[in-house]
Amino acid sequence: MTNPLLEDWDTPFGLPPFSAISDSDFGPALEVALIEHEAEIAAIAENPAVPSFENTLVALEGAGAALDKVLSAFFALAGADSTPARQALQRDFAPKLSAHFSAIHANEHLFRRIEALWEVREELDLAPEEARLLMLTRRGFLRAGAALRGEEAARMAEIKSRLSVLGTRFTQNVLSDEAGWRLELSEADLEGLPEFLRAGLRAAGAEAGAKGPVLTLSRALVVPFLQFSPRADLRETAWRAWTGRGASGGESDNREIAAEVLALRQERAALLGYESFAAWKLETEMAGRPSEVRALLEAVWTPARARAEEDAAILAEMKQAEGQNGALQPWDWRYYAERRRRAEHDLDESALKPYLQLERMIEAAFDCAHRLFGLEFAPVAADLYHPDCRAWEVTRNGRHLAVFVGDYFARASKRSGAWCSAMRMQARRPEVKTPVVVNVCNFSKPAAGEAALLSYDEARTLFHEFGHALHQILSDVTFGSMAGTSVARDFVELPSQLFEHWLEVPEVLQRFATHVETGAPMPEAMLERVLAAANFDQGFQTVEYVASARVDLEFHDGPAPADPMARQAEILAEMGMPEAIAMRHATPHFAHVFAGDGYSSGYYSYMWSEVMDADAFAAFEEAGGAFDTAMAKKLERFILSKGGSAEAEDLYVSFRGKMPGVAALLKGRGLAA
Repeated sequence: MTNPLLEDWDTPFGLPPFSAISDSDFGPALEVALIEHEAEIAAIAENPAVPSFENTLVALEGAGAALDKVLSAFFALAGADSTPARQALQRDFAPKLSAHFSAIHANEHLFRRIEALWEVREELDLAPEEARLLMLTRRGFLRAGAALRGEEAARMAEIKSRLSVLGTRFTQNVLSDEAGWRLELSEADLEGLPEFLRAGLRAAGAEAGAKGPVLTLSRALVVPFLQFSPRADLRETAWRAWTGRGASGGESDNREIAAEVLALRQERAALLGYESFAAWKLETEMAGRPSEVRALLEAVWTPARARAEEDAAILAEMKQAEGQNGALQPWDWRYYAERRRRAEHDLDESALKPYLQLERMIEAAFDCAHRLFGLEFAPVAADLYHPDCRAWEVTRNGRHLAVFVGDYFARASKRSGAWCSAMRMQARRPEVKTPVVVNVCNFSKPAAGEAALLSYDEARTLFHEFGHALHQILSDVTFGSMAGTSVARDFVELPSQLFEHWLEVPEVLQRFATHVETGAPMPEAMLERVLAAANFDQGFQTVEYVASARVDLEFHDGPAPADPMARQAEILAEMGMPEAIAMRHATPHFAHVFAGDGYSSGYYSYMWSEVMDADAFAAFEEAGGAFDTAMAKKLERFILSKGGSAEAEDLYVSFRGKMPGVAALLKGRGLAA
């Protein structure tokens, strides 16, 4: 019997034939693909010919095609449609993949070939992208431990393997806690809630087979419940469950995992000769050093904390005016902030949501991409991994560029949050097809026949992830390893956060924010209130974010804490964390940091990129406006098309002329003095 993962895919755009793939296909396919990749690496490493750019680096770029096919299909499913069988496969694959790539980086013959090319690089007459590939490849090998020998090399392989296992367990534990918790509600418990939330809770109850409404830990339900429920006892129950993910005791508790991860990361950095894991991790980022990150966070923390304390006093007064005794609690903040927003800006989210239809917001994102970059999006029938997924062909001037996949609705099998991934990266090489880019979100799925409605924050999330997608779609580099979002971590959020600004362009909302029942555009007065409230509650939002970023940094810039929870408490106390605000992501469910190395020591990167995105959008405003075509071409030419083919700072300076300071960020968040 043939394995579809190992066959050529005669499918539209070369997409994986998901309906033909069963979970039982992945294990055998992975084994075959690993053996094939090992043979390809051995052929490169043992090549008797003198090392050349083509027979070493280009050959490395082309190796592993079968492995890429298997893993792209598997990880699309594992993240967005997990099952016990797929979780078991993840746990099985993690150490195997770690050992496989550790062996590649430890291959002395292969590394000697790369070093030989590095030593004569000035004589190779390499194009800029080729020189960049040589530098990145050599640096990647060195940072992975290629220069280590003997016991140190063996220990490095052990550490990587163990970290891969722990990261998989961490993610699955959070998903388990999210999927396993629910609060059954009565109809009386829905009193005071807007109709969209009542409908969502009833739908969750029906899906769970409960007799009545159910609150789950889907962000699309729990956050609006904290905003709107007048029942402090229910809010507290929901808040404690939401913030307690990964720390509930038992098999899904992540606290010991976090401690082991931090210790192993510090040991890994020490083996490579670095003072701390943060020093190792930040070496290749724009920030460069932990001190630079700390300076940014401190510059933002002071005004944000002051604003949050002012807001806390106002919210506490509101609580007391209702006869509610006691201090303002973390589960109170969103509730009273929502009431304050309604009072000060005459803005009721339940009245706003009917104007923010998912379909219209998708159209808005596509229209902005068309006006800025000339892109066209046409729906296509495709064999995707879940019935909720949809696909579009992306073209420009009739030329196929990419396939874009949207997976927008929450489900128990999907991990929380929102993300952009690529089932296939762009590369300007004949054997590589065009990119396949996926946006995954967790919006509430409406009842059959009804339209999906978004909060303003969810609409912003849609634009954010689509900004990442544009970075992938418009990538135009030779080598896939530096395509699209393959950039410094503190640069990768620039395109996504920059694209958020177009949601706030009045003409975009005027055209696409139309009422779900009447089709009427958002009233001018409401539009003005929406834009006026754009920076509402920025003290809270900035404080909860910076607290998480600072804990992440301090965890990794020094000795690994034996008790991360105690160290977390110390860091927050040293910062003067307001009592009524919690970290956005507490350690036991901080998947950005502990599910893998992606954002470890790097959660600050959203804010680093925000310094640039505020300045970059100002470039449009200073030119011909948000849709200035010359500025859009410049953005594509110097940033969106370049991927990681040059240093991030050089790319930004080419676009803007200079790097901005933190003042642009503070102004954008309304925190400037």
